[in-house]
Amino acid sequence: MRHRVKKHILNRPADQRKALVRNLVTSLFLYGKVKTTESKARALKSEAEKLITAVKRQPEDRNAIRMLTKTIFTEEASKKALAYIKGTEKISGYTRATKLGYRAGDNALLVQVELLPHS
Repeated sequence: MRHRVKKHILNRPADQRKALVRNLVTSLFLYGKVKTTESKARALKSEAEKLITAVKRQPEDRNAIRMLTKTIFTEEASKKALAYIKGTEKISGYTRATKLGYRAGDNALLVQVELLPHS
């Protein structure tokens, strides 16, 4: 039984899984939306929400901003992420996952994860 197990394994070793999620988070902030499989989308959504919430709680805290720039690969994506975080007034619910259908090759469920606009 998998009681109280919260991490997404994604059938990869820990270092590859961490790099995959970081790449997805970077692409999400860089382009505003990402199309991926359902299990990867769940891991992405969880990580992105945690990052945004950590920076949002204490916007003046340099440690939270360091954590954000450590997770995101490119400088351009981190600037867009900070602009998004500082511009939004929301408390939670920063991303939306929309099911798109099944992929032709392996019949995997595709999901589009996107940042919700400022409110």
